Amino acid sequence: MSGLNLPLPALSQVQTDYIKEAAELWNHSLQRMQSPTAANDPKGHGKHAADRRFAGQDWLENPAAAYVAQMYLLNARTLLQLAEQVQGDEKTRARIRFAVQQWIEAASPANYLALNPEAQRKALETKGESIAKGLQQLLKDIQQGHVSQTDETVFEVGRNVATTEGSVVFENELLQLIEYKPLTAKVHETPMLFVPPCINKYYILDLQPDNSLIRYTVEQGHRLFVISWRNADDSMAQIGWDDYIEEGAIRAIRVVQEITGSDRMNTLGFCIGGTILATTLAVLAARGEKPAASMTLLTTFLDFSETGVLDLFIDETSVQMREMTIGAASPTEGGLLKGSDLASTFSFLRPNDLVWNYVVGNYLKGETPPPFDLLYWNSDSTNLPGPMFCWYLRNTYLENNLVEPGKVEVCGEKLDLSLIDAPAYIYASKEDHIVPWDGAYRNTQVLKSKKRFVLGASGHIAGVINPPAKKKRSYWVAEGATTPAHAQAWFEKAGEQAGSWWPDWAAWLKGHAGKLIAAPKTPGNRKYRPLESAPGRYVKQKA
Repeated sequence: MSGLNLPLPALSQVQTDYIKEAAELWNHSLQRMQSPTAANDPKGHGKHAADRRFAGQDWLENPAAAYVAQMYLLNARTLLQLAEQVQGDEKTRARIRFAVQQWIEAASPANYLALNPEAQRKALETKGESIAKGLQQLLKDIQQGHVSQTDETVFEVGRNVATTEGSVVFENELLQLIEYKPLTAKVHETPMLFVPPCINKYYILDLQPDNSLIRYTVEQGHRLFVISWRNADDSMAQIGWDDYIEEGAIRAIRVVQEITGSDRMNTLGFCIGGTILATTLAVLAARGEKPAASMTLLTTFLDFSETGVLDLFIDETSVQMREMTIGAASPTEGGLLKGSDLASTFSFLRPNDLVWNYVVGNYLKGETPPPFDLLYWNSDSTNLPGPMFCWYLRNTYLENNLVEPGKVEVCGEKLDLSLIDAPAYIYASKEDHIVPWDGAYRNTQVLKSKKRFVLGASGHIAGVINPPAKKKRSYWVAEGATTPAHAQAWFEKAGEQAGSWWPDWAAWLKGHAGKLIAAPKTPGNRKYRPLESAPGRYVKQKA
């Protein structure tokens, strides 16, 4: 902080602009209070009418509330302008901007009963019932440890989410492996393995039948296996990254090989699941094994040099703090990263949408949030073993070691991602704030195999979960095998296509799936008999 500087000319200009705009707002507010005509003039509603927090009639028709909203927005703009003018190293400047933005969102008058005319009107109309219900919901959320983003009583895993039919055919302390029942008379001879993220539960890929990527894949004639990671508890507190590779993804590959009789399989990794998958294939390549007929990476980092807003949370001090408290070098030689910690971090990346919106609705207005399967999944958090998480933080976000051949050793092998020779389908989402698309694009330079890069519209989850039948959004592709060094150069050559990217992926995957053979009549085999029906019990464990 000692190296930061706010130039005096910039500060003076911001102050001058602020005084001018504040005076204009005050004068206009006086006119509104004195003249009914001015109060009803749409042009006089100011910039706050464009902000959905203040767009309701209660804000627009109440001169005092309108003035408070406009002054808040002026203060917010001024603070952000000051943050932009700070001179210093870029990471510290970004942290200041982030901190200022968090404070601004928290200070919104909409978040406080005494300043929110909509909440006040509802309290009067319900004779205080809305306040009483809001307090009940606040106490409930305090007890459960997170702000309710949806009506969680509506959903149950295995009943109305994660319902695609299948069987658990293997389990160990890290995972259950699910084999899904074929939905076609014939299946491709090359099986498919999904490696979902372990920081969330796998059923984001199987929310409902009409938006399930798992069901869609099975409908395309693929014999599909999916990892369901165990929600870490105290018995897993000393498990490391190597365990997730050797006893996680490699073990799953071995089981798929034994059940299907096929040495090769198509593979897919989502988010950190993609990082785990690529690490696994590189370890196996170092051992002379090439089990992947293809590799699909969905919103995944391999090169962590451009990680967007998450980089603000990572530095040597913060990583050492984690290592000393829950890492392998801690006094207890391990610990757990609580799912609530991760969930809070991700929510505050979009504080208005994922935090304060629900504070206002749930607590100030006493409203029950509507049922939404994606937000139910989002609130179903998972714990992670501390040593695994610490290794991941240091070697990816902090030091970006995975892209340097031989820099790190995993499962006794020097890691070299360039050894992966499987054709790759690399997907990124254009508005992703967790895995920015230009960061995901860097995977094209890390992998030396033939690859296809596709950019989808929307964000980290909504971009991926975009079924064709909905006919929503779009995606960009650049025909030809070229993937230039810079993401923008690729985008300038890419063409936008309407609808879902899923059919593009399905067509690409078909070329690596082999001929059609009779679908298996039963899951597993004599050695790996079904243990229970999908989705299994691991995914139902709460953090």
